[in-house]
Order: sequence, then structure tokens, then C-alpha cells
Amino acid sequence: MGRYIHQLKNWPSFTWQEDKLQQLLNEVGHLQGHLLGKMELIGFGLRAEATLQTITTDILKSGEIEGELLDAGQVRSSVAKRLGLDTESSIKPGRDVEGVVEMMLDATQHFEEPLTEWRLFAWHASLFPTGRSGMQPIVTGAWRNNLPHDPMQVVSGAMGKEKVHYEAPAAALLPDEMQQFLKWFNTDLQTSPVLKAALAHLWFITIHPFDDGNGRIARAIADLQLSRADGSAQRFYSMSAQVRKERNAYYTILEKTQQGGMDITPWMEWFLNCLRRALLASGDILAQVMQKAAFWKQHQQTIFNARQVLMLNKLLDGFDGKLITSKWAKIANCSQDTALRDIQDLLEKNVLEKGAAGGRSTGYILAG
Repeated sequence: MGRYIHQLKNWPSFTWQEDKLQQLLNEVGHLQGHLLGKMELIGFGLRAEATLQTITTDILKSGEIEGELLDAGQVRSSVAKRLGLDTESSIKPGRDVEGVVEMMLDATQHFEEPLTEWRLFAWHASLFPTGRSGMQPIVTGAWRNNLPHDPMQVVSGAMGKEKVHYEAPAAALLPDEMQQFLKWFNTDLQTSPVLKAALAHLWFITIHPFDDGNGRIARAIADLQLSRADGSAQRFYSMSAQVRKERNAYYTILEKTQQGGMDITPWMEWFLNCLRRALLASGDILAQVMQKAAFWKQHQQTIFNARQVLMLNKLLDGFDGKLITSKWAKIANCSQDTALRDIQDLLEKNVLEKGAAGGRSTGYILAG
């Protein structure tokens, strides 16, 4: 018997106990239907804004799970432009941001298209446009080709004290492993669509076919399948945001499953529970979108200049940190004197108010 699941004789004949999952599956289905029904009532513009907010959050949080911090403004700007939504931002996203946005939008907006090795290669190449992961050169847009004496391992700990959590299949096995996975993903009609998302995530990340980026691509595949389950390219909940909140539990159940047998019921239970919590948390995104719509409706007769519109939208979208005059000047590309005049005008219009701290570090927040 092998140490890892892919070394078992009956790999990849996954099994799970339907009776243990049925109640959770019913609850998730109810929450999905309720959310989609609620979003149908709010109008196209707000649904588009909610999708923008959700996909932006999904991309940021999927990166954070792997320890990668992307610029929120760049991600939002790139997503908005690619979705054809109006954006006042003059931000020019970096190629690394554009790449991950391309992948996520291809997964969610073209969810009905088959998942092929060339599509996966394109996703991977877009994640690593320089052909490097950090300073390290990696194989991009192709399966990894590490030699048998240098296995693909998931490790943690300082050098010399590393702990091996998982060792993936040998590179020579990848063409057959991925052909089997892709054939199942594109042809299986028997598995519940939501359970298929859970299994696809696990199966892909267990094969670990790339030098890097496997976690982000596994979550993109899960999002693609969840879009199929919803029957919609519009996204109103973020699985990656919830996984980020539960990152330790995510890695624990993943490691336990990859070192266990072919009955993956505990993984399925964890995935469904995480998805349930993601659906319940979708109210936060909707509340933010509704607050933004209400703000602009309230101030539809108020005169703002382009810089003020830009900065107010940033506050409404959840500004990171405290908004001070110097930040306003930098983001709006103006002098500090101009920034101060913009802010003073909004204070006089009761649109902004001063935060708790005063003096040189005075911060500004939306009034009310």
C-alpha cells in the first residue's frame, strides 16, 4: 500500500458516502437557488457590480491562500475593463495581475467550454508571464518535467528541517493522469455538479501537474464547475474567500485526504460546509453593492469632479487602510493642495467626515 492516495491500486476510483452528504447537498442547493433568485430581483446593473466585486475578491483571496498579495485596485480595474463595466480608474495593472484575471474570467465566463490541456497550459502561462516563480525559473504552459531524483513535494519548515506533507505523481505519469482527469471532467454527467467541483479540486491538486500555481488553478477549475452548477457566468459568492478564512483547515483536510484511502467523504463534507459558509457570507457582498447604489442615488444631484468620483468609489469598494491627504494625492494623481481642496469640498457637502485621529494623520471616511 502506498503512502499517498495516488499510489493506491484502485486510484483514481474515488468513493464517498452519499447518505452522509445528502443533507448538506440539499442545504447548499437551497442556498444557491435562494441567492440566484434574490439577485434576479436587483436589476442588471447591480448584478454586474456584484459579479465585479465577487470575482475581484475571489482572485485576491485565492492568491492570499498561497501567500501572494496582489494589488486590489489593479485587480478590480482589470476585471472591470474585461467585463465591459465603466471604471473611472486610470490604473494600469501589471502583467501578473492581468494574467490571473485572464484565467479567472476564462474559467467563469466561458464555463460551458471543455477543459483541455491547452486551456490549462494557457492558464498556467498567464499566471507566470516571465517564466519564473519569484526568482526561480519554472516550466510554464506545459506539465512539469522534474526528474525522479527530484520529486514534486509539498513541504514546510526551515531549510534542513523541512516536513514533507505530500509527494505528487512522477512527471512521466502526468500525460496519462491528466488525460484521465480531463476525460472524466468533460464527460461525467452522473456526479452531482457541486460534488463534481469538490472532486475536481481534489483530483487536480493531487496530480499537481505544474511546477507552481496548482492551488490557484485547482480553485479556478472548481469555480468553473460551480458556474456550471449555477448555470450562470455571474458570480455572487466567493469560495476562495471562504477557503482563505479556513486556510489551516483546508490544508489539514487536504493532507489527510491525500494520505488516506479512496473514500473521500470527509473531504466532500469539508468542501460542502465551506461552500455553505461562502453562500451565507454572500450577503456581505450584496450589502456593499446595495450601499454603493444607495449612495450614488442619494447624491445624483451633487456635483463631483472626476477625482472625487474616483476616490468615493474606492471608499465605497472598501478602501484598504486610512484615507489621508497624501494617499488621495497619490491615487488621484494630483498635488496635495488639490487633494486637500477636494476633501474640504466633500466635508462641506457632508459627504465625508473626519475619522477619529486628528492632526497630521487625519483620516477621512464616508459621512453617516
